[in-house]
Amino acid sequence: MEDIQTIKQRFEIIGNNAGLNRAIDIATQVAPTDLSVLITGESGAGKEIFPRIIHAYSARKHAQYIAVNCGAIPEGTIDSELFGHEKGAFTGAVSDRKGYFEVTDGGTIFLDEVGELPLPTQARLLRVLETGEFIRVGSSKVQKTNVRVIAATNLDIPVAVKNGKFREDLYYRLNAIPIQVPPLRERKEDIPLLFRKFAADFAEKYRMPPIRLTEDAIVMLQTYRWPGNVRQLKNLTEQISIIEQERSVNAATLQKYIPENDPMLPTLSNVHDNTEPSFASEREILYKILFDMKKDMTDLKRLVYNLMQNEPTQTPAAPEPPTSLVLRNLYENTPTTLSSLHTPIVNHRDDNIQESKAVIEESFSIEEKEKELIIKALEKNHGKRKLAAKDLGISERTLYRKLKEYNLEN
Repeated sequence: MEDIQTIKQRFEIIGNNAGLNRAIDIATQVAPTDLSVLITGESGAGKEIFPRIIHAYSARKHAQYIAVNCGAIPEGTIDSELFGHEKGAFTGAVSDRKGYFEVTDGGTIFLDEVGELPLPTQARLLRVLETGEFIRVGSSKVQKTNVRVIAATNLDIPVAVKNGKFREDLYYRLNAIPIQVPPLRERKEDIPLLFRKFAADFAEKYRMPPIRLTEDAIVMLQTYRWPGNVRQLKNLTEQISIIEQERSVNAATLQKYIPENDPMLPTLSNVHDNTEPSFASEREILYKILFDMKKDMTDLKRLVYNLMQNEPTQTPAAPEPPTSLVLRNLYENTPTTLSSLHTPIVNHRDDNIQESKAVIEESFSIEEKEKELIIKALEKNHGKRKLAAKDLGISERTLYRKLKEYNLEN
């Protein structure tokens, strides 16, 4: 048996992730047997490579290999496609037709998206797995076949079994040997390697220099959750290769190709060292203090407004109650000071209000406080943005955006 690196080269598999290596190892170990294999993993993770590995290292390697996408075949014709039909079995059946199980006799059939099979077809498939027998649509003649079945799905089959959408007995028949293909987000160390391979392929295909990633772009790729997995990364690489004139791609350029409203954007980190207060908790406290101050300001403005109403000759009438302006400025993250609202308060004779003036004249902008926290985090971590983002409890992608927004990139 060849080693894993040789197998990767033969099937053009990129990556050194432990989960990926484990899946390849299981595939090669089970290949010489005739056991059924169920490959699970998210869409786009590369499940279709493993049936080819199993077939290539099996005793059936010189026989027929067919891959069938069960989700792409209409329910009304799936039985005919898999098991064949007799002439006149249904409208349009003008001649006899062999199904995939008959054509691949002695070989391997790969049933991709097996979870999409209708229940009647599942019963037929179970019979093939148990006895090697099937019946063409419209026939009563039992036929034999010697086919190895490899199936794959991105569904949670146990949940489908519980919901009555997948036969439990078929699940156990298919799942004789399970292979789990890890999603791309669990293969962070492989992402730059895959990008480089795709970039080289597209450079050759379109006859142009390959694109390269800067360090911040690599960090962004490794932070993103990749809901479309390797397929999505390949598509993104092709888009950038064609559209961008500059061959060096940084995070700012890369961000244009990653959907801003994607539900799978990098998640906020909520894991912190319990031995010292985190920036995330400090930020929550700061927000609470700010909103408490907002409430105090509202009460104070209401008091001043009432005083002004009682002394019309000393103070001009306000165009609107100060409270509404304070609320609007706070929710729009606009700095609010006493001087920007009503200057007569400065000259008021009440000592309590004179004392309040010193507090209220300070800016309560959430943006300013957020900017201050970002600067503190960067200083604490000596400018290392990855560590600063972790302390702040945000993703590096969010930190890059904030640095650009507040002109702190330098």
